[in-house]
Amino acid sequence: MNLFRLVADLMHLTSIFILLLKMQKTRSVAGISFKTQALYAAVFLTRYTDLFTNYVSIYNTSMKIFFISSSLYIVYLMKYKFKATNDPHQDNFRVEYILAGAGVLSLITNYAFTVQEILWTFSVYLEAVAILPQLFMLTKTGEAKMITTHYLFALGAYRGLYLINWIYRYRAEYYVDWIVWIAGAVQTGLYCDFFFIYFTKVLKGVKFELPQ
Repeated sequence: MNLFRLVADLMHLTSIFILLLKMQKTRSVAGISFKTQALYAAVFLTRYTDLFTNYVSIYNTSMKIFFISSSLYIVYLMKYKFKATNDPHQDNFRVEYILAGAGVLSLITNYAFTVQEILWTFSVYLEAVAILPQLFMLTKTGEAKMITTHYLFALGAYRGLYLINWIYRYRAEYYVDWIVWIAGAVQTGLYCDFFFIYFTKVLKGVKFELPQ
């Protein structure tokens, strides 16, 4: 644990609280991609299969439980409680391609050919591209609510800070994890265009719009 990872985890938590606040306050899930949220639920369920078998610390276990439970709760809200406000016609990214890609990569590039290790590797690859349906949805509609952009910024900042954490750990501990590094770099790269628009428009009070 170091400061960069701690702040990254806090940004991840912040992104989830922002999303839940948006849903509960507006009683709507308009502008939120159900497919992205379902993919994140799949990420946490396949990553933390060691929840009850590999104890590291109270912090680690608490975070695992929170991410699993919150992602499933968000899926529930979108699928049932606020279903009437969800527009599936806007959320039409073909997720089967990224699921298949993550599945194939996890089978051919992993650290051990065991069920748990393959599922963990699958979750790493899937998380790298899970945001694509949401970004595709934003690009298609051309604009987003302010609170949605703050959610995406916090989520992107979490991943960017994890990159800094890995650099720090490499210098301090000679930590190396090529699967995580490459997937994390791809994930951060997907946010670059969004970050540029966020800093140049949103923070100046200009309406957030993406080129269609």
